[in-house]
Amino acid sequence: MKKILDDYTNNPDIMCVPKAIREIHETRARIYEETKDMTPEEHTAYTARKARAFFASMGIEPKYTSPYTENAL
Repeated sequence: MKKILDDYTNNPDIMCVPKAIREIHETRARIYEETKDMTPEEHTAYTARKARAFFASMGIEPKYTSPYTENAL
């Protein structure tokens, strides 16, 4: 994975892309490598775990709703 990211970030053709976009591409590539062999259930658990960790790091306590309640929308 590191070689792929190094090749990507050092590619002269990609240097004209804004740095923020390159960082997004790198992050998406890392996430893909971490999750490509996961089942849908594992991927859902991974995403929920990462989201909870992010919210906790920001000091946010999210409010969860059910899509089956009247107030979901």
